[in-house]
Amino acid sequence: MNILPRFISLCLTLILLSPALAKDLEVKPTLIFGVVPQQASAKLAQSWSPLLALLSQNANIKVQFATAPDIPTFEARLAAGEYDIAYMNPYHYAVFSRADHYKALARERDKQLQGIIVVRKDAPYTEITQLDGKTLAFPAPAAFAASVLPRANLSRLGLSNEIRYIGSHDSVYLAVARGLADAGGGVQRTFANMTPKTREQLRVLWRTPGYTPHAIATHVRLDEALRQRLLAALVFLPGTQAGQAALDAIGFRPLVEASDSDWDDVRALQLGELSQPLKSTEGGAP
Repeated sequence: MNILPRFISLCLTLILLSPALAKDLEVKPTLIFGVVPQQASAKLAQSWSPLLALLSQNANIKVQFATAPDIPTFEARLAAGEYDIAYMNPYHYAVFSRADHYKALARERDKQLQGIIVVRKDAPYTEITQLDGKTLAFPAPAAFAASVLPRANLSRLGLSNEIRYIGSHDSVYLAVARGLADAGGGVQRTFANMTPKTREQLRVLWRTPGYTPHAIATHVRLDEALRQRLLAALVFLPGTQAGQAALDAIGFRPLVEASDSDWDDVRALQLGELSQPLKSTEGGAP
C-alpha cells in the first residue's frame, strides 16, 4: 500500500491548521498569587477564588492562589520571590519594595488601614491603659495593623505586656474569646469575617490611627505590559456584577492603581527590618 499520498495530505492539513491549533493549544503561563495568611488557608482560598478566576479570565493569563501556613513563612516566601503577585501588608511592602523584590500595582480606593484591639464583651476594660500588665495575643511580629501598630502605641503609652504570637487573626480572636489572652490585635475586616459565634463574644476596645492599606504588588521579574493587563483587570472588577461580588467576598473596596510613594506614611514610622520586632511592649525581652 502506498502511504505517501496520505502522508503528504496529512502534512498539508497540519500546515493549514497549524495557526488555529497553536492558538487552541497555547499554554498560558501560570502566575502565583500569594495572599498574606490573616486567616485559615481554606477560608482564604474560598474567598479569593472568585476574584482570581476573573483576573485570569480578564487578563488572559492563569492566576493560581497561594498562601503560607503563617506570616513568618509568608515573609520568607516573599523574600525568596516565590510569588509573582502578592497581597501583602503595608509593612511588608515597605520592606520588600526597598529590597527591590516587589513593585506596587494596586490598592483599595479611599481606604485607611487601622488596627484594632479586641477584648471579651464581658471584660471590665474601657480604656487601652487598663491593659497594662495583661497578656496580649497578636498574629505575628510583622503583622502591620494587627500587631506592629498596636504594639507601637502600647509602647508609646508606657505599657508593659506579655506578648504571644499565635499565627493568624482568627487565632487571636479565638484566643481572646476563650480567655487564653486578655486582649488581642486584628483588623476590622477579619474581625467582621469571623463566625458570629466568636465575634459576638468580643468587642473592639481601641483602634489605631489610619495608614495606607495593603498592597497588591508584582515581583520585579514581571514585565510592564503584563503588569498593565493585570492592573486593568483588577480596576475593572466593579464594572460587572460578578466582579463586584468577588470584591465583596473579600471585603474590598474598588481597586485603583498604586504608586510606590503611597506607602511613604508607613516608611516614616522607621520600623526597621522584619527581624527586629518591637521590644518595649514585651517587658524588655529581646
